[in-house]
Amino acid sequence: MRTSTRSARSTRTRSAAGAALAATALLLGLAAAPSAQADADAKHPARTLDDLARESGRYFGSAVDNPELADTAYADLLGREFGATTPGNAMKWYATEPQRGVFDFAPGDEIVDYARANGLKVRGHTLLWHSQLPSWLTEGTWTADELRSILKNHITQVVKHYRGKVFAWDVANEIMNEDGTYRENIFYKTIGPGYIADALRWARAADPKVKLYLNDYNVDGLGAKSDAYYALIKQLKADRVPIDGFGLQGHLALQYGLPAGIEENLQRFADLGVDVAFTELDIRMILPADEAKLAQQADWYGQVTSACLAVKRCVGITVWGYSDRHSWIPAVFDGEGAALPWDEDLRHKPAYDAIRAALVAGAKKH
Repeated sequence: MRTSTRSARSTRTRSAAGAALAATALLLGLAAAPSAQADADAKHPARTLDDLARESGRYFGSAVDNPELADTAYADLLGREFGATTPGNAMKWYATEPQRGVFDFAPGDEIVDYARANGLKVRGHTLLWHSQLPSWLTEGTWTADELRSILKNHITQVVKHYRGKVFAWDVANEIMNEDGTYRENIFYKTIGPGYIADALRWARAADPKVKLYLNDYNVDGLGAKSDAYYALIKQLKADRVPIDGFGLQGHLALQYGLPAGIEENLQRFADLGVDVAFTELDIRMILPADEAKLAQQADWYGQVTSACLAVKRCVGITVWGYSDRHSWIPAVFDGEGAALPWDEDLRHKPAYDAIRAALVAGAKKH
């Protein structure tokens, strides 16, 4: 569960007529789909979303936060349906190093243990972020050398602790502004932009095998922010800085329109020689939900899934929690929600069917 407020997304919108036609067409399609899906499920009753994703060489995962593991029905379904999980908060700086040099890995270890018991792999999230930092760090006065030493020690200790237990790390999270300039977080203001390359090098030294990612929101399509990451990753590669992947969070909202050029955007990063992944996917709407909104949401989930499957180096999709029961959206965006493929009662929504259909279609192409 995220705790930071997202900035408003671009105001690109489809025409009302186009959206209505799309929603109507999708509703008709969904109405015709159950019999075909029922036949497929009868032949392969145990195939989960992750099973289907793996047929195309991907994973399908869901984030989880520690309190959610106490919800037995929720945790059991997470363990059955998905192949990967991301700790929502347990590996962030405030949780892992609450006092300088004093580390607490218990919350993260709980999720890693749960994942191992259920056959899920783990994405590490996140080593470096401007938010959810401990007060001892944000309220301190540091020289550049002091803060570099603190950052190096934090990354080294956390990555070494989870070496062999996570397959990827979001090393630097949300380091760009919407216009493509660097976010002036504590690290940028004190050390300068070189902290990004340093963080990646330190993470690689601590675990030579883990995949290292940059991760951000509002980078799903083509635009100034994703352009900035493209330029940064290209430069990092040229400078031989270890960088393995780019995470597109995928926090979308129906009222702002589907970002343009998602597949093209994924492909251009893949062409740089890095993996790409949707790391925090959810698609919120202004409440109350209705059939048209749920149909549009399903269409978008299907399109995002298909875009990933169309790009060879798109390695997987993680939804940011799979059920509206534990979504972060209502607490942060007043009057919005219903963002996930399962409802509050752990029942499938049209979004689930659209994801499944896209995965089945993708598997047939491979």
